[in-house]
Amino acid sequence: MTAAKAIKAIKKLRRNSDADTDARIAELTRKMLRRKYYAVLSKPSDTPQKLKALLPAHLEYMIDLEKRGLLFASGPLADGEGPPSGQGLTILRAKSARQAREIAQADPFVTSGLRSFELKEWTVMEGTLSLKVNLSDQSVEVA
Repeated sequence: MTAAKAIKAIKKLRRNSDADTDARIAELTRKMLRRKYYAVLSKPSDTPQKLKALLPAHLEYMIDLEKRGLLFASGPLADGEGPPSGQGLTILRAKSARQAREIAQADPFVTSGLRSFELKEWTVMEGTLSLKVNLSDQSVEVA
């Protein structure tokens, strides 16, 4: 076999392998959720202690977003070795990146200049969410 024929054979194998891989990926992802959310990664512009004064206003804002159905999840980030550092993660149910950015920009921590943020589109493909509803006391547990 000549070098040219060997190279041609290798390229054909790669194409076939790529096609097989693409088919397998399509099969595995066919039923996945593919729901778009927006992740707001925030970091303090100043010391975390300065955030405390505006924490009630920030929490009221987050609770309002939650009640309006715009907030999927939110909370402080920590490295696991100590208290939260003032960084946060918020996942928004927004119609667009523009809407998500407007929501993030209206956070009292951001409007006061105490936090900056980075916005990322996040596509949820797989995972599990479990709810336990206790009928006797009408409580709900998230597992």
